[in-house]
Amino acid sequence: MPIVDVSPGVSIAYETFGDPGDGPVLLVMGFGAQMIAWHEDFCRALADRGRYVIRYDNRDCGLSTKFDGHPVDMGKFIAAVSSGDFPAAVAMVPYLLQDMADDALGLLTALGLERAHVVGASMGGMIAQTMAIAHPERVLTLTSMMSSTGESDCGQPSPEAQAVLFGPKPADREGYVVAAENELVWASKRYGDAAVLRELAAKSYDRAYYPAGIGRQVGAMILSGSRADALRELRVPTLVIHGLDDTLIDPSGGRRTAELVPGARLLLVPDMGHDRPRVLWPELLDAVEAHTG
Repeated sequence: MPIVDVSPGVSIAYETFGDPGDGPVLLVMGFGAQMIAWHEDFCRALADRGRYVIRYDNRDCGLSTKFDGHPVDMGKFIAAVSSGDFPAAVAMVPYLLQDMADDALGLLTALGLERAHVVGASMGGMIAQTMAIAHPERVLTLTSMMSSTGESDCGQPSPEAQAVLFGPKPADREGYVVAAENELVWASKRYGDAAVLRELAAKSYDRAYYPAGIGRQVGAMILSGSRADALRELRVPTLVIHGLDDTLIDPSGGRRTAELVPGARLLLVPDMGHDRPRVLWPELLDAVEAHTG
């Protein structure tokens, strides 16, 4: 697995698929998820459609740099945010979404790519939006999938989904894999598959189990705030994809993103939750292929 320095003190693990001479598509993964959550078969299918596909681990996840020197007490962090003590909250978190966006741009630079199509899912959509806002000259197209704008009145999780997201996870492998079934709460109601969730959990645990990074990534999302004003000014061709079964980031998050970005296209996918069921891959691949063409 290649790992490259993208800035002083930050190294990013990545993998590529397809011909480097084809149009580059950078896949940005979400909160707490490793690059392998972009399924290898999905990446190869996109590469087979004439795209040079890059997937990578965000900082504090997978095989990329870990910020072990900055532990975050989530109880104290949430208490600080809830009470409006943002200076205290900021002091607890070592980076923001902009820093994660800079990691992605640094990866493109390290690969010799001046520009790329950027596809982000969930928190990865937030990072992708941030990339396009800060450096539109480097983003050929933006695809924001199952994501939101950072505004507090849209894209919020259901109480059940939030409980699973922030609930304690077993530290042992068997317990961790079994607990992955709880994520069915935000999966496709029709196509959600506990076996698929367990398989990804097992691979993720074996590859790089690292729960300590979760608090820092949560802090980065919360403290980065709303992107609404910046999205109104964005002139990067934008596709917004959201599943209608999504209970982790409500579809209002996708609708609002498309509403804000001038000329954005909105694709609402029936029978898709906060997941990408294999049966829906053809529709998703068609949409990404057309948008990045």
